[in-house]
Amino acid sequence: MDQLIQQFFNWDIMMRAWPMLLRGLGMTLLICAAVIPLGLLGGLLAALASTSARPWLRWPGMALVDLFRALPPLVLLIFVYAGLPFAGIRLSPFAAVTVAFFLNNSAYYGEIFRAGLISVGQGQTDAARSTGLTARQTLIHVVLPQATRNVLPDLISNTVEVVKLTSIASVVSMGELLHAADLARSVTYNASPLTMAAGIYLLMLWPVVRLLSRYQRQIAV
Repeated sequence: MDQLIQQFFNWDIMMRAWPMLLRGLGMTLLICAAVIPLGLLGGLLAALASTSARPWLRWPGMALVDLFRALPPLVLLIFVYAGLPFAGIRLSPFAAVTVAFFLNNSAYYGEIFRAGLISVGQGQTDAARSTGLTARQTLIHVVLPQATRNVLPDLISNTVEVVKLTSIASVVSMGELLHAADLARSVTYNASPLTMAAGIYLLMLWPVVRLLSRYQRQIAV
């Protein structure tokens, strides 16, 4: 038991690694601040395209959503970071992570938004149009608010997954939380920084998960 505590819960090593982990946490939050809004916007556009009555919008939208949902995010990240330079496009680690996560999460957010748009009955659109609203006004003021409310738990759940997804940015030497913890582990020859990183993820995400569960119960009632 003492060896387990020394290897995974060494308080002295955790305190020495804390500044490095704090910088990694800042980078993780920066990635989230870039990827989540872009993913939501891209997902909304993908959902609008895939539910469009125009085939030249609907079929490409559905194809792109299926493609980027099927590709593992790690493979997509490696392709963007290490594959694009062969086409003359060289991205920094942060840009590569942002582009790869944007493509991946836009597909998932897009499928969620699509389900929300479909859940709003045609009667809502017809009633809004009968009052004199244009198609754009109906979408913005009537359909989208209801669609978003209907799939809000799924949007929040996917956002939690985005935060956890940032951990794979370490494969391109991005200095996010997991990369910082692994670097501290390699220096100290002790796994305590990884335990601390896991605790930070837990402290960030557990309140969100609990609030999500509570919201889902309220919807069920």
